[in-house]
Amino acid sequence: MSEKQLLNVTAGSTLGNIEIAPEVIEVIAGIAVSEVAGVASMRGNFASGVVERLGKKNHGKGVKVELTEEGILIEAYVVMDYGISIPDTAQKIQDNTRQALKNMTALEIKEINVHVVGIQMEAKEEIEVEEEM
Repeated sequence: MSEKQLLNVTAGSTLGNIEIAPEVIEVIAGIAVSEVAGVASMRGNFASGVVERLGKKNHGKGVKVELTEEGILIEAYVVMDYGISIPDTAQKIQDNTRQALKNMTALEIKEINVHVVGIQMEAKEEIEVEEEM
């Protein structure tokens, strides 16, 4: 997204416009994903890792929001705990994220795609899956 896009939300109010930045959706989705049992962590990029080491928590880490003509697409990149059911946990991630965004923004989400990028063993040992691009 090269240009700043804002989502207009019509709340039935005649007082004015309500606009929501995509970064707000990323933060809400990131928190909703992190709340699901079985999610060990979220996978961000190098810059977000550096920022976190400097002490600032990045709640949107591991979430990518795309605004399209058809609707809002959300991509969540997660590391899951070893021994949990990946399909069940992924479904809970989708449900929790959709519900949190519906409650807080009244926006309908077209897709929530969950990408499992690693498994965390009990001793904080992480096995990463190589992404094919």
